[in-house]
Amino acid sequence: MEIDYQARLDALLEQSGADMVGFVPGENMVYFTGLHFHLSERPILGLYNRQGLSFIIPELEVTKLDARPDLEARRFMWSDHRGYHGAFAAAVSALADGGASCALDGETLRYFEWLALEKAGLRASDTRDVGQLFLNMRARKAPQEIAKMQRAIDISEAALAATMAWARPGMTEREIADRLSAEMLARGAQGVAFLLVLTGEKSGLPHGNTGDRIWGEGEFLLIDFGALYEDYPADITRTFCAGEPTPEMRAMFEAVLGANRAARQFAKPGVSCEAVDRAAREVIEAAGLGEYFIHRLGHGLGLSVHELPNIVAGNQQAIEPGMVFTIEPGVYIPGIGGIRIEDNVVVTEAGIDALTSYPRGLNMASPQRTTAQ
Repeated sequence: MEIDYQARLDALLEQSGADMVGFVPGENMVYFTGLHFHLSERPILGLYNRQGLSFIIPELEVTKLDARPDLEARRFMWSDHRGYHGAFAAAVSALADGGASCALDGETLRYFEWLALEKAGLRASDTRDVGQLFLNMRARKAPQEIAKMQRAIDISEAALAATMAWARPGMTEREIADRLSAEMLARGAQGVAFLLVLTGEKSGLPHGNTGDRIWGEGEFLLIDFGALYEDYPADITRTFCAGEPTPEMRAMFEAVLGANRAARQFAKPGVSCEAVDRAAREVIEAAGLGEYFIHRLGHGLGLSVHELPNIVAGNQQAIEPGMVFTIEPGVYIPGIGGIRIEDNVVVTEAGIDALTSYPRGLNMASPQRTTAQ
């Protein structure tokens, strides 16, 4: 089934309450048009009103519009030697003359682009920031989007299984990361959305950096990663231990696994993001490890690895069917390391379905022989 970009643009314009909406390259432009442009020093601006879609665009990028006749996009072109102010002026004169209101993606639009619009005659009083509207509209996924994320997850999990069958203590974080990256690409990934491999004490850094540290016997190995497939990512974390974990390491694992399970069992349409976070956090607090769970439970997943909804204390937003988000409780203790178990789930009419299926066990057994869920 093809994505109906016209319907998305019409809904965006209607919900914005403005005469025109504007957006720049990035995930929002991909979502509403399917077009990929670099966000660079050369400004590109998509503008949509009741007359259709228009672009302020450098000449060197026009071939991408030529390849999409379905968009029927009007072009306001500029060149490096002439500069872009003339194209901005022509666009504002043609599309927003007479005080037409314009809703802009304030989350992504850069200040120099706003100055160009202002110089072209767009008044601040006629504009509004609808950056959150873009994110809210992207939060509920179409079946095509969910299918792409499922494919990214399938590739990621198969690559992880192959990598863990090969990995051994004595290897560096970078060696393991390189192997996992190659395994994902060999299985059809468009690219690697991100990849983090941390060992030993470093696994206690939720956003540490993969390096040349050697993975030692009896240490944690934390892998947070995801393949990219047709613009959509996976986001999976699994934690392993070669050899026998200490009782403290085992207790950390049991608390995190229990929190992951509790959130998956609790989440359903209508419950708040805060409540889902609380369902997991209570398990870790009951284990006496609450002070070491130092981040939100999860985040939305889509064209961006991090998007809405935010599964966090204080967020009263109710989860809705079609939302895809992560459940990733973690415990990080200085001097020992960290454990995180991250799954990707989609909200259904009845509850949630886990898109991820890689075993959640701490040991390095093959997926077929690991039973901890």
